[in-house]
Amino acid sequence: MKKSDASEDQSAAQLITKRIADLGDWRGETLSRMSKLIKEADPDVVEEWKWMGTPTWSHDGILCTGESYKKVVKHTFAKGASLKDPARLFNSSLDGNVRSRDRHPRRGRS
Repeated sequence: MKKSDASEDQSAAQLITKRIADLGDWRGETLSRMSKLIKEADPDVVEEWKWMGTPTWSHDGILCTGESYKKVVKHTFAKGASLKDPARLFNSSLDGNVRSRDRHPRRGRS
């Protein structure tokens, strides 16, 4: 594991798993689903714990981060804004030079 903010006692993967469990609601389910998809897409991805508690996935540099808020789970893709997006998968900050974000809002319940 590359140097990150993960504690010496817990790996980044363990801290991400703990974050998912601690959320205990749709946000944890979304973060878990996205983590699984990232690992399926790139089996060599490295999970990291950066910036005082941000799940991060890297492979030769940061691929994306996963942050959870009250009403949204946000994934920021380091190179996302430079990709063509004909399916309109990214839904925020598409005008940036390097980053783009994909927000997963709570659905169905208010």
